[in-house]
Amino acid sequence: MSTDTTIPQVSCLEVIQTGSRRRWTAAAKLRIVEESLNGPRLLQPTARRYGLSTGQLYLWRRQAREGKLSCEAEQPGFVPAIVVADHQNEIVAAPVTSGRIEIMIGGGRRMIVEGDVNPALVVEVVRGLERLA
Repeated sequence: MSTDTTIPQVSCLEVIQTGSRRRWTAAAKLRIVEESLNGPRLLQPTARRYGLSTGQLYLWRRQAREGKLSCEAEQPGFVPAIVVADHQNEIVAAPVTSGRIEIMIGGGRRMIVEGDVNPALVVEVVRGLERLA
């Protein structure tokens, strides 16, 4: 009796990544949407080419149609901040409503402010840190 078994050779092996979430920029999403709209019946081939579900591509198409998919919101930048001394030599600050601000103070001290913060509290903390410097 023979103990040999025939094992078919693998002709195509597909590696599927799981557990990681891809991040697409708005520019990439718009490019993929435009590619899928360049001709009839291009939705599925385009989705397959980029490893997307057709439902995801339909969502991006709708967002592009409604103007919710734009590159302008993603461009990082700085928001100008001006700290001035008023007539009584006091620090004046505008309200921080969102985002993150890093304040460098003398003596190697720094303060990071995130989210919705009371400006008066920020001013008091900065004054206290300046006194320590």
